[in-house]
Amino acid sequence: WTEVPGHITPSRSRPSPRAPTMPPSGPCHVPSWATMDPDNMNGSKPAIALNLLAGKWRESEQQATIPDPLNGDGFVLVPDTRADETQDFIDSLKTCPKYGLHNPLHNPERYRMLGDVSAKAAAAMRDPKVEDFFTRGIQRVSPKSYAQALGEVRISRIFLENFSGDQVRFLARSFVVAGDHNGQASAGHRWPFGPVCLITPFNFPLEIPCLQLMGALYMGNKPLVKVDSRVSILFEQFVRLLVHCGLPAEDVDMIHCDGPVMNDLLLRAQPASTLFTGSSTVGEKLAKELHGKIFLEDAGFDWKVLGPDVPADPKEQDYVAWQCDQDAYACSGQKCSAQSILFAHSSWVASGILDKLKENASRRSLADLSVGPT
Repeated sequence: WTEVPGHITPSRSRPSPRAPTMPPSGPCHVPSWATMDPDNMNGSKPAIALNLLAGKWRESEQQATIPDPLNGDGFVLVPDTRADETQDFIDSLKTCPKYGLHNPLHNPERYRMLGDVSAKAAAAMRDPKVEDFFTRGIQRVSPKSYAQALGEVRISRIFLENFSGDQVRFLARSFVVAGDHNGQASAGHRWPFGPVCLITPFNFPLEIPCLQLMGALYMGNKPLVKVDSRVSILFEQFVRLLVHCGLPAEDVDMIHCDGPVMNDLLLRAQPASTLFTGSSTVGEKLAKELHGKIFLEDAGFDWKVLGPDVPADPKEQDYVAWQCDQDAYACSGQKCSAQSILFAHSSWVASGILDKLKENASRRSLADLSVGPT
């Protein structure tokens, strides 16, 4: 996604014609199921987040104030759930048997139900007003350009479209292999883990938890979701959309808490599986404490190498410089695919690549969120 207003994008780049670089004019539409207003959440009127537990939205005994990343005002109040309040979440996880809420032999009608929920949620997110609501909401909690935030919303919606209708049960397709004699066969089923936990970071407040949560639900698991509290109110809106579209509220729990509290909850609950997206340091710690019952999506360090061959066409050189700038600084570099280091051959340096990189980077500004606060 291109993102810098006034930035001449090289001719080889072809952004989607449906990907505006700036938000639509006018106020943000707030859907009936939503509890945050991206345009009007501020220090005097903060948005309020709630935990979801056993089908009910609930407060905790204390709240934490989340500062606005652009001006420092407290613009969101989230539950500051403490360790002595987490037993109910543990008990809720344990209500899910190890064979899950559904599997190919138990409650198979739920596959179609979840396909219907996906279809309805995708249709809602195709509405330009709902799409804009999520896009502006992402910008408020994790500042990035409108185009970058919009791309996150559309990827999430396309994922839901991909698993609409019968596609959920096709995802759980079983197999049978003929045996050695009449009456013998081997059958294999894709089986849920049962009670699971998802822990996701701040940089993609919708896309990462959306894809992970839906995958867990499709296969019959009961997930407890913990999103970084700085951005968790945005994902709460997506969960509210799912419930609005027919997802039983008891199928998922959502907790707002800090890292040590979630760590304590994991050790006490011992979920069948945990999916953690975040730092390698925390990931290694959890892998040991949970005895390997964890999937990790952790940090990366991405190299880019520009070899000795420099295109003769100046436009080609400009495109490479633009792509390097995008890969390094789009979304302020806060994504796993971000360019961490660039090795440029002396022939590229002689062609002026460093000056082009400096010029491109200098056009980024907090004013249009082509670069965010770090």
